[in-house]
Amino acid sequence: MLAFRNRFHGHGSLKYVYTHGKAIRSRLVTLKYTTHPKRKDQRIAVVVSKKVVKGAVGRNRIRRRIYEVVRHELPNVQPSKDLVLIVFSAELLTITHEELVSTIQQLFKDAGVYR
Repeated sequence: MLAFRNRFHGHGSLKYVYTHGKAIRSRLVTLKYTTHPKRKDQRIAVVVSKKVVKGAVGRNRIRRRIYEVVRHELPNVQPSKDLVLIVFSAELLTITHEELVSTIQQLFKDAGVYR
């Protein structure tokens, strides 16, 4: 689980990233990101739609897997970045941990959010 300071809070906080952020898309996940100059910590959210996985158990499992990878990558991410990972494939339930790590690392590299 991510620390409280690294999570989004409130309904309007994700809306800013959706409207002003840039997007990088992979086969399974899209990363929307932007810089928030008033913040000193990074914020991260994972969005899994009911269209992707019908059951709440599956959606939460995908979220937990992604949050675990992001938690280890967080010290390398630039401060004041807002990141939203939008899941488009239920395949994330079955891929190996190494594939998931490489996918997220590649998205972060392409977006230029590493220090």
